[in-house]
Amino acid sequence: MQPKILLVDDREDNLLSIETILEPDGYKFIKANSGRQALKILLQEYDFAMILMDVKMPNLNGFETAALIYEREKLKHIPIIFITANNYGDDNIFKGYQAGAVDYIYKPINPGVLRAKVSVLIDLYKKNRQLLAQEQRLVAINKNLELEIKERKASEEKIKQLNRQLLENIASLESANKDLDRFAFMASHDLQEPLRKIRMFSDRLFLKYQDMLDDDGKTNITRIQKAAERMQNLITDILTFSKITVDKAAFIETDINKLIDEVLVDLDDEIKSKGAQLYIDKLPILCVNPGLIKPLFQNLIGNALKYSKKDVVPIIKVHYEENTVLNGKNGRDNVSYCKILIQDNGIGFDQKYAEEIFGMFKRLHHNSEFQGTGIGLALCKKIVEQHKGYISARSKINEGSTFIISLPLNLAEKEVPAHVING
Repeated sequence: MQPKILLVDDREDNLLSIETILEPDGYKFIKANSGRQALKILLQEYDFAMILMDVKMPNLNGFETAALIYEREKLKHIPIIFITANNYGDDNIFKGYQAGAVDYIYKPINPGVLRAKVSVLIDLYKKNRQLLAQEQRLVAINKNLELEIKERKASEEKIKQLNRQLLENIASLESANKDLDRFAFMASHDLQEPLRKIRMFSDRLFLKYQDMLDDDGKTNITRIQKAAERMQNLITDILTFSKITVDKAAFIETDINKLIDEVLVDLDDEIKSKGAQLYIDKLPILCVNPGLIKPLFQNLIGNALKYSKKDVVPIIKVHYEENTVLNGKNGRDNVSYCKILIQDNGIGFDQKYAEEIFGMFKRLHHNSEFQGTGIGLALCKKIVEQHKGYISARSKINEGSTFIISLPLNLAEKEVPAHVING
């Protein structure tokens, strides 16, 4: 910004002379012909770098004008150089300094001396402006820092509050889940005894009186027996679901191939009755809970057999691939997963139900078509989650389904030959 200098002299030729000397230095000049005019100018503008003022002026001399100028707080920072043709003596010079002068220049004016003295004050003015601007920037930075600290403290407090609420909610949910599991276990267990009696007495009734019953009576007893059997299966599934807990001691190195072989033995009758073909790839040894992993495959392979197409040979493929999920920066916390896929050529389902099917009691087909309790896939999901893994499904109607199980791969793959089973 171009520094402004206020020139005050009652003679126009003196003003012109000073302006001519200083003009090459690039200053901006405001001129006043009297002390009163100078005061009027200073009422409107106060950003002057300095004032050059003649001492001897009519009405208000330079000393009197300087005294009035410095009465205003906003003007006290403006340095004044008095220009005089007379040497008033030490007393008068001291009086001038008391009025606010910082220096004197005597007439006739020496251009070099004038420019040097003005240059020193202008340089001080510029440095003061820089310091003031720096101070303002620091004040603004401090305000921003104070605001940021205040906001950060508020955010931290809010986070602490949310964490407290989250911990309370987690504790409440854990308590509720334990209560629900306990209730499910007790309710299912208490239902076992009356259900056994229903099945036992209906069997006795049928065996003892079947020759005396007409077709309608036999049908009704058969319905009772089938309903009791479905209820037995439901209670068994609920008990299994409620008893799943995280027991780290139960996680051991397990050959998944052997578990699947055991599952296939259990399903042998159904495999043969449907003439199913199963293609099982080699699977790795994993650190799992075998007591949970076996019912996982039992349900999934059993479903593949159950939901097969009529008059079409069921083909079930079990294969695996290893994939890596990055959980940290630069791959430091990589977690490898064993992805096991169970694929069939059955009736399939609409992909929009791919997440819903893992809910409790969610069934896409009526009992008249396919019997079931609607707990099997919910059980599968819970088992996989207990192993810190994931389960999902891909399917198309009449084109079969693929269930994908991702389990943490902690051990190196063991060589196990692939095998084929034909029903």
